[in-house]
Amino acid sequence: MALKPAAKSGIHYHRKIRHKICISGAAETGHCSSDALQKSEEMGKAIARAGMVLVTGATTGTPYWAAKGAKSEGGLVIGFSPASSEAAHVKTYRLPIDYHDDIVFTGFEYSGRNWILTRAADAVIIICGRIGTLNEFTAAFEDNKPIGVLETTGGTADYVRGILEKSHRGFGKVFFSSDPEELLTLVTQAIDEHEKTL
Repeated sequence: MALKPAAKSGIHYHRKIRHKICISGAAETGHCSSDALQKSEEMGKAIARAGMVLVTGATTGTPYWAAKGAKSEGGLVIGFSPASSEAAHVKTYRLPIDYHDDIVFTGFEYSGRNWILTRAADAVIIICGRIGTLNEFTAAFEDNKPIGVLETTGGTADYVRGILEKSHRGFGKVFFSSDPEELLTLVTQAIDEHEKTL
């Protein structure tokens, strides 16, 4: 016997979509601050405890440690890979698959993956970072996404403020803090404010 569609049976389903927070940061962390990985893990834990979904570039470094933190708190982690398959992800790109509940194999290499990653998220949080992180920052900025910058973690995170000051475009929805919990609060408040205008 076939089941009736929910709409015709009078049953209505409503589920609040959870916020998706992207962690953008350095895959290679030699230039990051000494506590950048610890703060990445703390941020992942905070995202999971808040009931939000962590999205990453399915890579090493600060996004990996954020994923590790989120999973330690029972959080949901989704990765967006530059590779077109799991085999290429592991063998060609040499990227990890652990600490992720699912990985989307975009096949768009790094630059294309970055755009999909930031578009899929409700907000982006930067921890340390290099040129790829800067690419993700500018993509999110142009999309008017809330962006959190975890200052004092090194790399991109520590010079974004200067870039904004010299770019003559204002600060948009960019928030700064050196404390993971405080930064996540600022970013989620910005998401909530944006949703009120829709």
